[in-house]
Amino acid sequence: MAGSVRISSACVCFFCLLVEPFGWEDNRRGMIVRVLPDQAAGRLLDYRVPEAFGSAVAVGSRVKVPVRTRLLTGTVIEVLEHSDVRGLRDLADLLDERPMIRPALLELARWMADYYCCPMETAVCSVLPVAVRDGKVSEKRRNTVRMARDIPAEEWEALERRAPRQTDALRVLLAASAAVLVTEAAAKAGVAEGVFRTLEKRGLVVIESTVVARDPYAEKFLSSANLALNAEQAVALQAVEEAMADPSPKPILLFGVTGSGKTEIYLRAIRKAIETGRTALVLVPEIALTPQTVERFKSRFADMQEKIAVLHSHLSDGERHDEWHKIHGGEARIVIGARSSIFAPLENLGIIIVDEEHENSYKQDEAPRYHARDMAVLRGHREKAAVLLGSATPSLESWHNSQSGKYRLVRLDNRVDDKRMPVVRVVDLRQAARKSPEGGILSRPLKEAIEGRMAKGEQTILFLNRRGFSTSMICEACGHVCMCPDCSVSLTFHRAAERIVCHICGHSSRAPKTCPKCGDPGIRHAGVGTQKVEEAVKRIFPKARITRMDADSMTRKDAYRETLGAFKEGKIDVLVGTQMIAKGLHFPNVTLVGIVNADLGLHLPDFRAGERTFQLLTQVAGRAGRGEMEGEVLVQTFTPFNPSIQFARHHDYEGFMDQEMEFRRQFGYPPYGRMVLITVRGTMLERTQFSAETLSRKLKAAAPTGVVVGDGVPAPLEKAKTYFRFHVSLRGPSSIQMAHLVRKTLDALPMPEDVFLAVDVDPLHLL
Repeated sequence: MAGSVRISSACVCFFCLLVEPFGWEDNRRGMIVRVLPDQAAGRLLDYRVPEAFGSAVAVGSRVKVPVRTRLLTGTVIEVLEHSDVRGLRDLADLLDERPMIRPALLELARWMADYYCCPMETAVCSVLPVAVRDGKVSEKRRNTVRMARDIPAEEWEALERRAPRQTDALRVLLAASAAVLVTEAAAKAGVAEGVFRTLEKRGLVVIESTVVARDPYAEKFLSSANLALNAEQAVALQAVEEAMADPSPKPILLFGVTGSGKTEIYLRAIRKAIETGRTALVLVPEIALTPQTVERFKSRFADMQEKIAVLHSHLSDGERHDEWHKIHGGEARIVIGARSSIFAPLENLGIIIVDEEHENSYKQDEAPRYHARDMAVLRGHREKAAVLLGSATPSLESWHNSQSGKYRLVRLDNRVDDKRMPVVRVVDLRQAARKSPEGGILSRPLKEAIEGRMAKGEQTILFLNRRGFSTSMICEACGHVCMCPDCSVSLTFHRAAERIVCHICGHSSRAPKTCPKCGDPGIRHAGVGTQKVEEAVKRIFPKARITRMDADSMTRKDAYRETLGAFKEGKIDVLVGTQMIAKGLHFPNVTLVGIVNADLGLHLPDFRAGERTFQLLTQVAGRAGRGEMEGEVLVQTFTPFNPSIQFARHHDYEGFMDQEMEFRRQFGYPPYGRMVLITVRGTMLERTQFSAETLSRKLKAAAPTGVVVGDGVPAPLEKAKTYFRFHVSLRGPSSIQMAHLVRKTLDALPMPEDVFLAVDVDPLHLL
């Protein structure tokens, strides 16, 4: 059942009477804490703090507590003067010397649980990375060796005659200015590690176990200087510095066209925060952006590279553990990361930067379903930090907030050095596909444009937001389409593995040679994915250096960094990829961007489909012409006159916003109203449908005036991962009002054991 369970003192008392043996002495003296166990269905339980722990236990401390016959890990939520609970038990263990969760982040978790309608323990756990929370990852320790004392000349000469290998080892240590790893010292001296153990026994060296940080970006970067600001950038930076000096700053929306120099403003604002003794947090939407972002920041802050921490999901557990503790220990002053980095335990925050604030990847797709941009605004407000939201295509919500005065709008209308925006040409695939020998994958204009760029030594990006070779396999004889057995989607053909794969649940099977239904050998591949684009380009340009960048090709840990590094160095002529190459990347030698099919995602049953298409096209187009050469963008589409495509073609953000805002206003969609989407899923169709319809009926009966509750209807994606899916939507003026309505209704409405609910407040996707 969705929602956390809040238990009064009386309820806690009754719970303890059930789980504790009778006859325990009531102890209300000494320090008492209220603990939220990670796995106790929202129950808040009181415990006595043993004297041995003293004052080390505080709000945010992680502890072990006895619950019935088990020991559970939990978080101290509150320190009490006394408790009405009889028979208090002692805390079993204190897991860390200092609180793991700062009080400000704990309060943020409380708000998140209430607003996003999720259990309190789920919200609290989201503040701590799993690598830190479960305690399975520990510090990495290595043995280091150093000289123990000076060696007199007579002793050295005797040792050299008797054990020359030992003196070889000592020479390495004498040449070092500090302790070195035993493994490295042994390799440099050409001796076995055991030689140092022998020297230790003789009292000549000291071997110590030392903590070694697992730094994912340990290499040093050359220092880079500030870039000259133009007039627009200077005004924008002044606005940010004013916000940083304001005790109650208003969030700033930095609306700057692609290539307008937003990153330079970020870097200077962070330097200002550091100079005033504060810290900085930078959020980026895609893991692919992180390597280039880290390189820029470490180059600019070369004097303090070791004080920059990086957090994202492609780090190993050990790296994430060490980076988090680096922040928690106060060693990091700047944090760069993806969505969950909003909970980085930085103190004395000066500025929070959300780059590409419109990006959907800032929305968490499992409980708590928070939006990192909104949490950044809330955290900035609570910690008196400036919040800078940057984008060339701001979300309608942020644009609306800037127009209503909630945010301060700062504009960068021109590219740096007065570089021209790329010329955008639209290719009508209804005509071009019939003339193309590649079946419409590359139209003649796009093929000729790539050829021209290669002849001049310039680079090309080809964008298609669909991975795989083809989107389906269809029989020409009977019309059979290979479908996923567990989801209501067709299987995508992957040629490299000769398999058909579901991109929803991961189901995979060998690609059939004949139709599974009628046995006809005429089964063919329909649709286009990035693999097919890559193959077509290689066939047309056999001498070109071509690389594909999508979720299938970027499986190795360092694949992103290596690919982008090779592209930056000019070792790749054509980069084919999905949305991970669509924004934020800066490659001056890219003069051509080809959008293979602009229609993908445009006609989905989602009111945000047009906005997402416009944003994606504009961001992809912005990768072209960022250097000295003028850029060009070719957009291939079957619907060339669609408003999203035409406004993107003319780089007309405000024209698109005006039209889209009017549409949203008429139907009460965000930002003019709020939404909550409840997904009901189960393995039995009839039971799931009945549960959804019952929930809809109960919500309608309890809904206040102004809240519109939809019927329980099949989701656009009717089946996923063996579960049938139904939606119940709510629209109204207040998200928190609807969240409380949902929580109250679900608390009173028991669901069958095999039916599950997911509550999404402020949903971004309706599929």
